[in-house]
Amino acid sequence: MGIGFGFGVAGFPFSSAGAFGRWVDLLEELGADSVWFSERLVSSAPTLEPMAAIGMVLGRTERLKAGMNAVVVPFRDPLVLAKECATLDYLSGGRLLPVFGVGDERAPEWAATGRDPRGRGARADEALELMSRLWSEERVTFEGEFYRYRDALISPRPVQQPLPLWIGGSSEAAVRRTARIGTGWLAGLQTPEQVAPVVRAIRAAAAAYGRTIDEDHYGAGFSYRFGTWDEPAVQRQLAGLARLPGVTDPAGLMAVGDGEAIAARIREFIDAGVSKFVVRPVAADDADLLLQTRRMLEEVVPLFSGARASGGAASA
Repeated sequence: MGIGFGFGVAGFPFSSAGAFGRWVDLLEELGADSVWFSERLVSSAPTLEPMAAIGMVLGRTERLKAGMNAVVVPFRDPLVLAKECATLDYLSGGRLLPVFGVGDERAPEWAATGRDPRGRGARADEALELMSRLWSEERVTFEGEFYRYRDALISPRPVQQPLPLWIGGSSEAAVRRTARIGTGWLAGLQTPEQVAPVVRAIRAAAAAYGRTIDEDHYGAGFSYRFGTWDEPAVQRQLAGLARLPGVTDPAGLMAVGDGEAIAARIREFIDAGVSKFVVRPVAADDADLLLQTRRMLEEVVPLFSGARASGGAASA
């Protein structure tokens, strides 16, 4: 496997459900690898719930894969989440790409639901172990700090065995979690310079655990536009990124210009050890979003059809 390109949805940049469906159809028609949905359960802006949206996409298509970037495990019951993932993977013939995280302590869902973000990592660790076992074992008995299961089982199981278990997050705990149980890692809102040391750390930690993670199982994402930096759509995107917690370089999270400018940003990520991409088109309306998507798939993606992940910065 080499370089792969999926398309991300942050919020709901469509005028209607029908417009969203037409975009999904275009991804299927033009050979995009996958579509990805960010999780935001509490929001005044329109935002799709990832598991439901993935079900719609997988049911509408025959080839396109779908994933979540990333489902916040502490907000979900592990048995229900494991069952949802197994069902989606089974019904789609193995096209689910699950990614899990512990959530930012500043996320609004904690206060909105009265939950304490402290201890979310330990809770997620137990949940991820439970889900992995539910996807592969006949019956699961588990006695933990947060969950206690006895003879739990699900059927049907995922088509993919083992079901991929990608992890999000860049903290030391997230690095250890990825190295210990993950089959891949997907970056958050990070520049290539921020991604490279995380990839190096995961590889070193995995080796310490006696494990390896495939070189092409490291992913990252960015927003892009065929256009110029002074366009209103780009300026709105920059302003929105600047308001997010922890973002210090909004322009570093985007690629704007012609096809070569966008390809140059991709190469920077490849040099950092990334081989899977979640790209998010910046557009003014439905028609523009379709055009931006088409141009990426027709002008940029073919440039990397024979490329493979770099071992350079990531393994230095």
